Amino acid sequence: MTPAEAQTKIADLRAQVARHDELYHRKAKPEITDQDYDVLKRELADLETQFPAAAQAAGGESPTERVGDDRAEGFQTYRHRQPMQSLDNTYSETELREFHARLVKLLDREELAYVVEPKIDGLAVSLTYEHGKFVRAVTRGNGIEGDDVTANALTIETLPRELKQIAGEPPLAAIEIRGEIFMTLAEFQRINRAREEGGLELYANPRNLAAGTLKQLDAAEVAQRRLQIVLYGLGFCEPAGAVGDTQSSYHARVRAWGLPTVEKFWTVRGPDEIWAAVRELDAMRGSFAYATDGAVVKLDSLAQQRDAGKTSKAPRWAMAYKFAAERAETRLRAISIQVGRTGVLTPVAELEPVQLAGTTVARATLHNRDEIARKDIRVGDWVSVEKAGEVIPAVVAVNLARRAPECVAFVFPEKCPACGSAVVQLEGEVALRCPNYECPVQVRRRVQHFASKAGVDIDGLGEAMVDTLAEKGWVRSVADLYRLKREDLLTLGKSVEKSTDNLLAALERSKGAELWRFVHGLGITHVGVAAAKDLAGHFGSLDALATAKFEDFIGEKKATRIAGIGETIALAILEFFNQPRNRALIGELASLGITPAAAVKTAGPVSTLLAGKTFVLTGTLPTLTREAAAALIESAGGKVSGSVSKKTSYVLAGAEAGSKLEKAQALGVAVIDEAEFTRMVSVGAN
Repeated sequence: MTPAEAQTKIADLRAQVARHDELYHRKAKPEITDQDYDVLKRELADLETQFPAAAQAAGGESPTERVGDDRAEGFQTYRHRQPMQSLDNTYSETELREFHARLVKLLDREELAYVVEPKIDGLAVSLTYEHGKFVRAVTRGNGIEGDDVTANALTIETLPRELKQIAGEPPLAAIEIRGEIFMTLAEFQRINRAREEGGLELYANPRNLAAGTLKQLDAAEVAQRRLQIVLYGLGFCEPAGAVGDTQSSYHARVRAWGLPTVEKFWTVRGPDEIWAAVRELDAMRGSFAYATDGAVVKLDSLAQQRDAGKTSKAPRWAMAYKFAAERAETRLRAISIQVGRTGVLTPVAELEPVQLAGTTVARATLHNRDEIARKDIRVGDWVSVEKAGEVIPAVVAVNLARRAPECVAFVFPEKCPACGSAVVQLEGEVALRCPNYECPVQVRRRVQHFASKAGVDIDGLGEAMVDTLAEKGWVRSVADLYRLKREDLLTLGKSVEKSTDNLLAALERSKGAELWRFVHGLGITHVGVAAAKDLAGHFGSLDALATAKFEDFIGEKKATRIAGIGETIALAILEFFNQPRNRALIGELASLGITPAAAVKTAGPVSTLLAGKTFVLTGTLPTLTREAAAALIESAGGKVSGSVSKKTSYVLAGAEAGSKLEKAQALGVAVIDEAEFTRMVSVGAN
């Protein structure tokens, strides 16, 4: 390569890396995998080293010399008291050993101790505590200053407002404690399940969703998604040197302050022990409640960290070893289009089954039309599939070398595959959707959602039965469920008297279901179970909710606002009831004898027997559904969590309990059965 060619290539790579930095750090919508990005950036760094004159001639600051900037519009910025750098990373054991060799030479010491920590896949944040009290949360930003996300950070339940005082030590004047804000895999799956039920496009992975959530401008919106935080790093500290002399002792101090920190780390010596710890972490990380994408290796001695120093973007005393995402190559048999409850058309890759991360994968998300076009994914192609964020199988690349001549570009349908209506693209949306409210698939999905266990819970009205009722033309809306006739249902087969009577009885019982079930069952965009309960408790009736105004949701004063309801949810509710058909539906339901059970309007639980206790549910209980058990816990003042941690009080386990039970046993968390739980809610927890 000539210097002129190198200069052109460097300029091109810088533009590509800058674009991907913008997508990843500011928009939380990356178009390529972390590994592909790292390859691109490594290629740029190698060229800049090989052709320094060409790099200089290319002009401007190289992205290899700066921290990716996550600052976004709408936030105040705050200057870090001590710069907040990123980490150099590698996928190579050899380079990890070379990292140790460089430090041996730099510090002139053969024996070096390290700490190996899990690398949590989240958004870097710095917390400031002054005299033991929390005052500020700031993102990394450009390393010098970041976005002030204090209001959003305060929605994190595990973030203490005040540090516990360590016996014999006065509170520090000021300290910056660094870490990651993340989303647990369980919470990510909960949100995606709700979006799938609503026919909305699924989120790609927990990291992107956590980053996008933290950058919401409305803290009430953030509170709807249960963000978590883990803390492990040190920034500015006054007085200096007051937190001990090693990284490992700093971890102990962070825990003593009552802050959430990494659940496990290794203290090791030399490259062999480093590599052994990395491999051990890789083997066990599947049991963690959060996504980990690597291991971070740090000098244990804080004095040696200071001696090793730093470059313009990263410390010399730390290195991130990133685990390569497991990929599998298989053939794309077809691209199917699913129509959701709200009409969104979602493309799904139908694959030749392949083993990936211990499971057989036959389907993978393709996200949307633009994603298919950008990656040029064609039916018949050999494609690489990986689990995005270790959760959802996704097609990440096409093997062009194996493309057959007959593979042609995929043409996204211009008409709904279910009803033939011309699809539309709403302003500001990537997704295409069917605008026909009477689309048979949308009708079925709406009825299924309304009748589900998270809706009014009509036993016997599963997907197959809803399909049958819709095909017969007996059900075109949820109100039609309450118009079903026994003589019609009896024509569906032989010996159906008992199932027919059971279904009619379940329909009758559902007329008096709790108000929040009706609110959630209506399928209002952005209104999940938690929001439905908040709305039911505030308004007390469907009619009051349907006739509410914006100021009824978002009062001028905080005291008049509904907890957990932000502007986005409020506007979605108003838009829903602005539709004449939805207002008419409320009247229809009332005329059919629907009388939802009045909501409890008190802000607190019915009792405080389980106050301060956190439960995780797993497996199938003998008599209680999970929803019923959760309701009992909440009514007794307890909390229900989706993941097990050291802060979990009890794991309520039933038959076929899985990894949550194993993790509880590993952490020493108390495990109880339904009988013990029933005694608790009757008498009180110890």
